[in-house]
Amino acid sequence: MDIQEVKQRLRGSVAPIVTPFNESGSIDFHTLESLIHWHIESGSHGISVTGTTGEPSSLTREERVQVMETAAKAVKGRVPFVPGTGSTNHEETLYLTKKAQEIGADAALVIVPYYNKPSQHALYQHFKKVAAAVDIPIIIYNIPGRTAVNMEVKTLARLNEDCPNIIGVKESNKDFEHVNRVLLNCGRDFLLFSGIELLCYPMLTIGGAGSICATANVVPGKVAEMHDAWFKGDGKRAQDLHYELMPLNDVLFKDTNPAPLKAAMGMMGKINPTLRLPMDLPTKELQTEIREVLEKYSEITVKAGVQ
Repeated sequence: MDIQEVKQRLRGSVAPIVTPFNESGSIDFHTLESLIHWHIESGSHGISVTGTTGEPSSLTREERVQVMETAAKAVKGRVPFVPGTGSTNHEETLYLTKKAQEIGADAALVIVPYYNKPSQHALYQHFKKVAAAVDIPIIIYNIPGRTAVNMEVKTLARLNEDCPNIIGVKESNKDFEHVNRVLLNCGRDFLLFSGIELLCYPMLTIGGAGSICATANVVPGKVAEMHDAWFKGDGKRAQDLHYELMPLNDVLFKDTNPAPLKAAMGMMGKINPTLRLPMDLPTKELQTEIREVLEKYSEITVKAGVQ
């Protein structure tokens, strides 16, 4: 699949799948496969793993590759597959992005390096070398709340101009003015994905390509339907779904993602709600609130008690 074909196909709700663990903390690959099948059957337009929601910093490099390989086999080309391959380490990012290409990923989601707070010049050099190392498209993942550095629009536009396979950005950026200027400076065909649940619908209205958002793990059909409605020209239905999903979006981010999300999925019987330290499940009080919100959605069946 060439870059233009990927750009045409990569639209809508690209679901960032959690990494399910067994009680022992080992990866539950069988459940991972089951989640991917459920997402595709529910209408998700794409699959991503080992992004923020997939707890990549809690995985070894070898585990990240295993998760990507398992996911690629489960997807089987039915929808675009976009694994997260970024790291705070440049060489590891190169390694994982090359691995993504080897296993047949349609594109790679590469996060702005976290913790070390690189300059804009350093960010440019980092992403330029990653893009040059592979032939598959690259989607930059800008999440300043976690990385402590923001990919400035002028840096993104420069990368877009100089690197043909940098085709888009996932913006987990609450600065909506910044997001508007991304498309103004990178062009309207640059793929803009929302990484913030409450901005999924607003980003579509300014020309966004879709979203890569955690809530899709709980109601993949609803999140996909919101995108489908917008692309079919039914803005009223898309707007209605935006507000319908808002209470769920809110409660899933009252603690650090994916802790509330895994608690919710545990209550639904989808996963064993285990995280690896230093992450842990939310408080009993928040878990009670999560359960109460889940029970308000008719399409969600709450099976398990509070963990």
